[in-house]
Amino acid sequence: MRTAIVSAMHEELSAVLALLPDEQKQVAGGRDFWVGHLHGQEVVAVLSRIGKVAAATTATALIERFAVDRIVFTGVAGGLAAGVNRGDVVIADAFLQHDLDASPIFPRYEVPLYGTDRFATDPELTERLAAAVKKALHGTHVHRGLVVSGDRFVSSLSESVALQQALPQALAVEMEGAAFAQVCRDYGVPFAAVRTVSDRADDEAHGDFLSFIDQVASRHSAAIVQAFLETA
Repeated sequence: MRTAIVSAMHEELSAVLALLPDEQKQVAGGRDFWVGHLHGQEVVAVLSRIGKVAAATTATALIERFAVDRIVFTGVAGGLAAGVNRGDVVIADAFLQHDLDASPIFPRYEVPLYGTDRFATDPELTERLAAAVKKALHGTHVHRGLVVSGDRFVSSLSESVALQQALPQALAVEMEGAAFAQVCRDYGVPFAAVRTVSDRADDEAHGDFLSFIDQVASRHSAAIVQAFLETA
């Protein structure tokens, strides 16, 4: 069983890389893939980079080039729903692209030729990831449900409110998960994702995001990955 561990930013992945005792770098698609072992399991760790296109490229390379059996994404997101606050954790059950609109040919948000606007994460893998979060971050408030992705850093109260009104089920917003979920569905590879809430996707988001990435994100990602691989 080969597990891919993915984050979008270096700060989110650095502590995970520090856990690997025997990693070897391989380069593909302009990305550094770190192949090694953790808790006796084969691991490929990689920085996806930011945005849906970068995410899709990384997901495809992981599957085609490195033959991973499952993909786990860790990182941060902006909270949208009421009560999803800075420091909380969101576990995705499904992803939707909030900036996709091929109407009137297709309904808004629906991915053309798929007949759906959202892609579910793998239920079994998601349950294992949820158990790892509970073990690693005891006492942290955990939410579970829909996460939305788009090629825009949401950083104004007006945009955040508009998203909440248009997509009231959305717990959080980020920039990569929906692309990973779609590619993994295409290839039949299990995918799960966890996001720590770095900000409320409002007018304070930029400053909150930068400080949170520096102080918390990497530590959370490493703790979750370690707990996941100890038991999964």
